[in-house]
Amino acid sequence: MVIASTNPMKIEKIREDIELPIIDLHSDRSQASLQIVKACEQYGFFKVLNHGVPQEIIARMEEEAQGFFAKPGSEKQRAGPANPYGYGCKNIGLKGDIGEVEYLLLQTNTPFISHKSKCISTDPNKFSYAVIGYVEAVRELACEILDLMWEGLGGPEASALSGLIRDAESDSLLRLNHYPSADVIDHPSPPKIGFGEHTDPQILTLLRSNGVHGLQISLEDGVWVPVNPYPESAFFVNVGDVLQVMTNGRFLSVRHRVVVNSYNSRLSMAYFAAPSLDVKINCLSELATPQKPPLYRSFTWGEYKKATYMRRLGDSRLNLFKLQPDDEKRDSFC
Repeated sequence: MVIASTNPMKIEKIREDIELPIIDLHSDRSQASLQIVKACEQYGFFKVLNHGVPQEIIARMEEEAQGFFAKPGSEKQRAGPANPYGYGCKNIGLKGDIGEVEYLLLQTNTPFISHKSKCISTDPNKFSYAVIGYVEAVRELACEILDLMWEGLGGPEASALSGLIRDAESDSLLRLNHYPSADVIDHPSPPKIGFGEHTDPQILTLLRSNGVHGLQISLEDGVWVPVNPYPESAFFVNVGDVLQVMTNGRFLSVRHRVVVNSYNSRLSMAYFAAPSLDVKINCLSELATPQKPPLYRSFTWGEYKKATYMRRLGDSRLNLFKLQPDDEKRDSFC
């Protein structure tokens, strides 16, 4: 299927013949770890089943998110503006990006959640209880997935990746997104964009949605693959920019976007697993060789986060940190 692009000079192609890998975390551990590595190398995205996050924790968070977005605009604005945390509507980031989305962006530390809940909910204790419980559960899932990744890569220390987000100073985030249904009879051409194309800057993203189509990934320029939202019990996992750097380009941080569904509104909850701001990011020594030296220079997460906020949503940030072939320091970063 070929459709007109939002960029008039670019034709987009939709491929509906690709299905993302589904990985059962209750399967043999060594098998699951290798499946995860393969998925990260080929797609940068995969789904996990039997993830261990209790359904009641998920349902409680979904109920609070739905309740918030159902409020009148004037009430929701009490939790804004998003600068960058809090409630935002259509404005994405600080550089003029626009989408058909409203959202809540929250830090994941307990003091912030407890304080911010007072302007989000008429029952702040109930809201903060739901968020804190959800964050704790998905953090554990993220750690388990990162440990499996590292085992699949043959790493010697299981906590080499997961330890970065277990840190009490971790800069992880939770983003609740609501995409109203499109005011059209059929799928628009070009598609109506809910959240424009981008990569996630952090280590790893864990996503839940309400089973409504809209997420698309781009495995090659100009080609978009719609992601099947089923099974609804699954979590969607994608590689972030930091993990691409740490694996020396072996894992792919893939561009993705959300298009607005013609018939149903979409609710999603994204946990962005990130290290603390002062953590130095570089490729892991086990993944660099004389034949494949480091691709990116060393930087702190704080530096990279600043670069993210200074640029448009679709801009490439990793290119700013890419080493050149003749850089004499290439061998000294791992």
